[in-house]
Amino acid sequence: MKIHDISVPISKDLPVWPGDPNVAFRQLSNIKDGESSNVSQIRMSVHTGTHIDAPKHFFDLGKTVDQVSLSKLIGKTLVMEIQDSVDAISEKILMSHPQRELLEQSKKVLFKTRNSSLWHSNPSTFYEDYVGIDASGAALLAELRLDLIGVDYLSVALYEETTKPHQILLEKEIVLLEGIDLSEIKEGEYTLFCLPLLILGCEGSPARAILIN
Repeated sequence: MKIHDISVPISKDLPVWPGDPNVAFRQLSNIKDGESSNVSQIRMSVHTGTHIDAPKHFFDLGKTVDQVSLSKLIGKTLVMEIQDSVDAISEKILMSHPQRELLEQSKKVLFKTRNSSLWHSNPSTFYEDYVGIDASGAALLAELRLDLIGVDYLSVALYEETTKPHQILLEKEIVLLEGIDLSEIKEGEYTLFCLPLLILGCEGSPARAILIN
Protein backbone atom coordinates (compact mmCIF):
# COMPACT_ATOMS: atom_id res chain seq x y z
CA MET A 1 0.00 0.00 0.00
CA LYS A 2 1.32 3.44 -0.94
CA ILE A 3 -0.11 6.73 0.30
CA HIS A 4 0.02 9.79 -1.98
CA ASP A 5 -0.73 13.20 -0.49
CA ILE A 6 -2.33 15.27 -3.26
CA SER A 7 -2.97 18.32 -1.08
CA VAL A 8 -1.10 21.58 -1.64
CA PRO A 9 0.66 23.13 1.38
CA ILE A 10 -0.98 26.22 2.87
CA SER A 11 1.43 29.13 3.23
CA LYS A 12 1.37 32.91 2.90
CA ASP A 13 2.75 32.49 -0.63
CA LEU A 14 -0.02 30.18 -1.85
CA PRO A 15 -1.88 31.71 -4.83
CA VAL A 16 -5.54 32.45 -4.23
CA TRP A 17 -8.52 33.13 -6.47
CA PRO A 18 -8.49 36.81 -7.55
CA GLY A 19 -10.41 38.83 -4.98
CA ASP A 20 -9.99 36.32 -2.17
CA PRO A 21 -7.79 37.28 0.80
CA ASN A 22 -4.20 36.12 0.80
CA VAL A 23 -3.30 33.57 3.44
CA ALA A 24 -2.19 35.38 6.60
CA PHE A 25 -0.83 33.95 9.85
CA ARG A 26 -0.76 35.70 13.23
CA GLN A 27 1.02 34.47 16.33
CA LEU A 28 -1.37 34.84 19.27
CA SER A 29 0.90 33.19 21.81
CA ASN A 30 4.61 32.46 21.59
CA ILE A 31 6.80 30.35 23.89
CA LYS A 32 9.90 32.41 23.07
CA ASP A 33 8.05 35.48 24.39
CA GLY A 34 7.45 33.79 27.74
CA GLU A 35 4.02 32.28 26.99
CA SER A 36 3.25 28.68 28.01
CA SER A 37 2.35 27.57 24.46
CA ASN A 38 2.43 28.50 20.78
CA VAL A 39 -0.96 29.48 19.35
CA SER A 40 -1.48 30.67 15.77
CA GLN A 41 -4.35 32.31 13.92
CA ILE A 42 -4.92 31.86 10.20
CA ARG A 43 -7.01 34.03 7.86
CA MET A 44 -8.07 32.71 4.47
CA SER A 45 -11.07 31.91 2.29
CA VAL A 46 -12.60 28.44 2.64
CA HIS A 47 -11.76 28.05 -1.07
CA THR A 48 -8.01 28.32 -0.46
CA GLY A 49 -5.63 25.60 -1.60
CA THR A 50 -7.02 22.07 -1.58
CA HIS A 51 -10.73 22.40 -0.85
CA ILE A 52 -14.19 21.20 -1.78
CA ASP A 53 -17.19 23.06 -3.17
CA ALA A 54 -20.61 22.04 -1.89
CA PRO A 55 -23.79 22.87 -3.87
CA LYS A 56 -24.40 25.99 -1.76
CA HIS A 57 -21.39 27.60 -3.44
CA PHE A 58 -23.57 28.39 -6.48
CA PHE A 59 -27.09 27.62 -5.16
CA ASP A 60 -28.26 29.51 -2.10
CA LEU A 61 -30.54 26.64 -1.03
CA GLY A 62 -28.01 23.94 -1.94
CA LYS A 63 -26.42 21.49 0.48
CA THR A 64 -23.63 22.78 2.70
CA VAL A 65 -20.33 21.06 3.54
CA ASP A 66 -21.73 19.43 6.69
CA GLN A 67 -24.58 17.94 4.63
CA VAL A 68 -22.30 16.24 2.10
CA SER A 69 -22.16 12.48 2.60
CA LEU A 70 -18.72 11.10 3.45
CA SER A 71 -19.40 8.32 0.95
CA LYS A 72 -18.97 10.92 -1.81
CA LEU A 73 -15.54 11.83 -0.48
CA ILE A 74 -14.10 8.37 0.15
CA GLY A 75 -13.76 5.43 -2.21
CA LYS A 76 -12.57 4.10 -5.54
CA THR A 77 -11.44 6.92 -7.82
CA LEU A 78 -10.25 7.17 -11.40
CA VAL A 79 -7.34 9.47 -12.26
CA MET A 80 -7.57 10.52 -15.91
CA GLU A 81 -4.59 12.21 -17.53
CA ILE A 82 -5.36 14.98 -20.00
CA GLN A 83 -2.72 15.77 -22.64
CA ASP A 84 -0.68 18.94 -22.12
CA SER A 85 -1.93 20.30 -25.45
CA VAL A 86 -5.53 20.43 -24.15
CA ASP A 87 -6.72 23.84 -22.92
CA ALA A 88 -10.27 22.86 -21.93
CA ILE A 89 -11.80 19.57 -20.81
CA SER A 90 -14.71 19.48 -23.24
CA GLU A 91 -17.26 16.89 -24.28
CA LYS A 92 -15.11 16.13 -27.34
CA ILE A 93 -11.99 15.55 -25.21
CA LEU A 94 -13.87 13.26 -22.83
CA MET A 95 -15.60 11.27 -25.57
CA SER A 96 -12.30 10.59 -27.35
CA HIS A 97 -10.30 9.80 -24.21
CA PRO A 98 -8.85 6.24 -24.04
CA GLN A 99 -10.31 5.85 -20.53
CA ARG A 100 -13.83 6.92 -21.50
CA GLU A 101 -15.35 3.54 -20.67
CA LEU A 102 -13.68 3.50 -17.26
CA LEU A 103 -15.01 7.01 -16.64
CA GLU A 104 -18.53 5.87 -17.43
CA GLN A 105 -18.17 3.11 -14.83
CA SER A 106 -16.69 5.35 -12.13
CA LYS A 107 -18.27 7.37 -9.32
CA LYS A 108 -15.29 9.66 -8.74
CA VAL A 109 -12.76 11.12 -11.15
CA LEU A 110 -9.70 13.34 -10.82
CA PHE A 111 -8.32 15.06 -13.91
CA LYS A 112 -4.54 15.33 -14.13
CA THR A 113 -3.58 18.18 -16.46
CA ARG A 114 -0.59 20.39 -17.09
CA ASN A 115 -1.89 22.44 -14.15
CA SER A 116 -0.08 20.20 -11.68
CA SER A 117 3.28 21.53 -12.83
CA LEU A 118 2.20 25.06 -11.85
CA TRP A 119 2.36 24.15 -8.16
CA HIS A 120 6.11 23.63 -8.60
CA SER A 121 7.36 25.87 -11.44
CA ASN A 122 6.13 29.18 -9.94
CA PRO A 123 3.90 28.23 -7.00
CA SER A 124 3.11 31.75 -5.76
CA THR A 125 1.60 32.97 -9.06
CA PHE A 126 -2.05 32.67 -10.05
CA TYR A 127 -2.41 31.58 -13.69
CA GLU A 128 -5.58 32.52 -15.56
CA ASP A 129 -4.81 30.11 -18.42
CA TYR A 130 -5.13 26.96 -16.33
CA VAL A 131 -6.94 23.92 -17.77
CA GLY A 132 -10.55 23.55 -16.62
CA ILE A 133 -13.84 21.95 -17.59
CA ASP A 134 -16.04 23.84 -20.05
CA ALA A 135 -19.84 23.76 -20.17
CA SER A 136 -19.99 20.91 -22.69
CA GLY A 137 -17.65 18.76 -20.59
CA ALA A 138 -19.62 19.57 -17.44
CA ALA A 139 -22.88 18.56 -19.14
CA LEU A 140 -21.45 15.19 -20.13
CA LEU A 141 -20.02 14.57 -16.65
CA ALA A 142 -23.31 15.56 -15.02
CA GLU A 143 -25.09 12.84 -17.00
CA LEU A 144 -22.78 10.22 -15.48
CA ARG A 145 -24.10 10.98 -11.98
CA LEU A 146 -20.66 11.07 -10.42
CA ASP A 147 -20.13 11.62 -6.70
CA LEU A 148 -17.01 13.75 -7.04
CA ILE A 149 -14.90 15.51 -9.67
CA GLY A 150 -11.44 16.88 -8.99
CA VAL A 151 -9.15 19.16 -11.01
CA ASP A 152 -5.56 20.13 -10.25
CA TYR A 153 -6.04 23.89 -9.93
CA LEU A 154 -8.15 26.33 -7.91
CA SER A 155 -11.30 25.84 -9.99
CA VAL A 156 -12.75 22.91 -11.90
CA ALA A 157 -14.10 25.41 -14.44
CA LEU A 158 -12.20 27.56 -16.91
CA TYR A 159 -11.27 31.05 -15.69
CA GLU A 160 -13.33 32.74 -18.41
CA GLU A 161 -16.27 30.34 -17.98
CA THR A 162 -16.52 29.88 -14.23
CA THR A 163 -20.23 29.99 -13.47
CA LYS A 164 -21.96 27.63 -15.90
CA PRO A 165 -19.81 24.49 -15.35
CA HIS A 166 -20.08 24.93 -11.57
CA GLN A 167 -23.86 25.27 -11.80
CA ILE A 168 -24.22 22.23 -14.08
CA LEU A 169 -22.21 19.99 -11.74
CA LEU A 170 -23.34 21.32 -8.36
CA GLU A 171 -27.00 21.14 -9.41
CA LYS A 172 -26.44 17.36 -9.58
CA GLU A 173 -24.87 17.52 -6.08
CA ILE A 174 -21.48 16.44 -7.42
CA VAL A 175 -18.76 17.38 -4.94
CA LEU A 176 -16.02 19.47 -6.55
CA LEU A 177 -12.48 18.90 -5.28
CA GLU A 178 -10.22 21.77 -6.30
CA GLY A 179 -6.60 22.70 -5.74
CA ILE A 180 -5.03 19.24 -5.81
CA ASP A 181 -1.54 18.33 -6.98
CA LEU A 182 -1.38 15.26 -9.22
CA SER A 183 2.15 15.81 -10.52
CA GLU A 184 3.42 12.57 -8.93
CA ILE A 185 0.32 10.52 -9.73
CA LYS A 186 0.01 8.16 -12.68
CA GLU A 187 -3.35 7.66 -14.35
CA GLY A 188 -5.36 4.69 -13.13
CA GLU A 189 -7.53 3.64 -10.22
CA TYR A 190 -6.92 4.58 -6.60
CA THR A 191 -8.77 4.89 -3.32
CA LEU A 192 -9.48 8.50 -2.40
CA PHE A 193 -9.78 9.88 1.12
CA CYS A 194 -10.85 13.53 1.05
CA LEU A 195 -11.80 14.99 4.43
CA PRO A 196 -12.98 18.61 4.58
CA LEU A 197 -13.40 20.43 7.87
CA LEU A 198 -16.86 19.99 9.37
CA ILE A 199 -17.95 23.62 9.05
CA LEU A 200 -21.66 24.08 9.68
CA GLY A 201 -23.69 25.90 7.06
CA CYS A 202 -20.74 26.70 4.80
CA GLU A 203 -20.47 26.36 1.00
CA GLY A 204 -16.88 25.13 0.97
CA SER A 205 -14.06 23.88 3.15
CA PRO A 206 -10.32 23.29 3.10
CA ALA A 207 -9.53 19.57 2.88
CA ARG A 208 -6.70 17.07 3.14
CA ALA A 209 -6.84 14.67 0.20
CA ILE A 210 -4.84 11.48 -0.25
CA LEU A 211 -4.81 8.65 -2.76
CA ILE A 212 -3.93 5.06 -1.88
CA ASN A 213 -2.92 2.26 -4.22
